[in-house]
Amino acid sequence: MTSGKKLPRVDIWHNILWSKYKGEVFSAVHKLNNKDEFDIRFIQIAETAGNRVDLAGIDLAHHRYPFDLIFKGSLDNVSLIRRTTMLILRILKSDADMILLTGYEKIEYWVQLFLIKLKGKKAALFCDSTIHDNKQTFFKDLLKRVIFTSVDGIFGYGSRSKEYVVHFGVDPKKVYTRCQAAALPLDYCPNQALADRLAKAGKPDAPRYLYIGRLSPEKGLDTLLHAYAQVKAQKPSASLIIVGDGPEREILEGLALQLNLGDAVRFVGSKRGTDLFQEYSRATCFVLPSRSEPWGLVINEALSYGCPVIVSERCGCIPELVIEGKTGFMHKVDDVHDLTAKMLATPEHFSDIQQSARICIDHIKNFSPDAAAAQILYGIKTILSKK
Repeated sequence: MTSGKKLPRVDIWHNILWSKYKGEVFSAVHKLNNKDEFDIRFIQIAETAGNRVDLAGIDLAHHRYPFDLIFKGSLDNVSLIRRTTMLILRILKSDADMILLTGYEKIEYWVQLFLIKLKGKKAALFCDSTIHDNKQTFFKDLLKRVIFTSVDGIFGYGSRSKEYVVHFGVDPKKVYTRCQAAALPLDYCPNQALADRLAKAGKPDAPRYLYIGRLSPEKGLDTLLHAYAQVKAQKPSASLIIVGDGPEREILEGLALQLNLGDAVRFVGSKRGTDLFQEYSRATCFVLPSRSEPWGLVINEALSYGCPVIVSERCGCIPELVIEGKTGFMHKVDDVHDLTAKMLATPEHFSDIQQSARICIDHIKNFSPDAAAAQILYGIKTILSKK
């Protein structure tokens, strides 16, 4: 830090340390702030929460920046009173010029925001939502409008996130849309990813469809299984690999049996590291049929390994990542016929593996942690410069 110079102080809050992608972005923010433009402090509320407790553990290799951790273990094990009290105390003690909150959906965040405004400090928040995420209600919408219009800036993912907050009356100039960046392996290399794709990708006459993620109702996997059954009737050598776990696994396995898919659908459970990322290299395409998906980081991952995608229209990443016929296709949500048509078209359409892989990899290069970090730093600078 530059001696003798008081830098603008910024506190950046995040809810859980588990998030690898946020770790990569925050690491890049720390790295790119090399001119000591700001005195940035990172505050993690807890190590993990919710269903993430059962997923992959915390990998500190993705968190290459200094941070304060308030609670060890799961946030679910901390009472609302204790959680709110600790967050209030941290805000009251903070001497930051600007505080960037992790979200807006919990009462403790509302209290934080109220105190920040009471202290006369700059307030901003992260917003990952899109208009397709959850059912809108009058009172929730009214509360969101109050919160969104009271802050000095909102940091969202892509155009759909911006459209969402502008819908609630936010000045578009106060919205800083940063790209979403995946937490790829630290030794990831685009050239190696291309080479692996050329060596391992599925052949058009035996397409290999892939899903990676949580097995839960909002992911639309019942639609995928029904579509795959129709694909299988026309392409008997086609296979479907489902990687992940969740509350719907038994239901989905039962549905696969009802559809007489037998061993053609493989539920392989959770995978990590090299085993996980090699699935992208081997797949003909990746399918994300979600009914609700703020972004879809698995699409970043798939494209990074040269794998084309088929993505539900509800996914937030559609405008930025899905170039129709180039990086993949969009399909209508819950439309088995449309998804079937896209799955049948993909093997031939992307049969030139080298060309399609290059397009995917070249496009996703623009969505890096450094790019996301640069946009966050720009937003901070802009907000602090305003009187």
